Amino acid sequence: MECDEHWAADLAIVLRDAVHRYNKADGQPLPPYVIDLIATAHDRHVVDGIAYHDALPPFVSSGRRGRRKRRPGHNLVLRPRDHRDSVLMFTVDPRVPPANNLAEQGARPEKVRQKISGSFRSRSGVTNRAVIRTVRATARKQGWNMLDTLRRSPHELSAALVANAQR
Repeated sequence: MECDEHWAADLAIVLRDAVHRYNKADGQPLPPYVIDLIATAHDRHVVDGIAYHDALPPFVSSGRRGRRKRRPGHNLVLRPRDHRDSVLMFTVDPRVPPANNLAEQGARPEKVRQKISGSFRSRSGVTNRAVIRTVRATARKQGWNMLDTLRRSPHELSAALVANAQR
């Protein structure tokens, strides 16, 4: 069965192209005309998707009260419409990555550990492990020396983070 939701494939191409341009910019802001092109193409495909779903017959009511049920594709097209600024933030601000891979990478080892062992031994052990992993990840992202960072007090680390954020 062929999918008729061409808007989704077209929007994916636009977003892939935007990520490619973000990667090629190497930390520099994208030119305003490129941002406008990406935003215009994004909006056009979202409008196409909404029009496609508005033209389809609605689901038959199940007799339940509340909002009428929508197709999964209809729900999918509403997300980039409702969260447009968040979806396209990486095109405007080069400090924002286009994906949440860093957040997922930070959580992955803990989930694997939990899955393998079934649980953690104590809440304080979980908390200590999370703090150490967070400090390590922050040091790596800030380009700090790992041993110097681990030797610092929490107050010194906080002050260093604030100083970096103000730059």
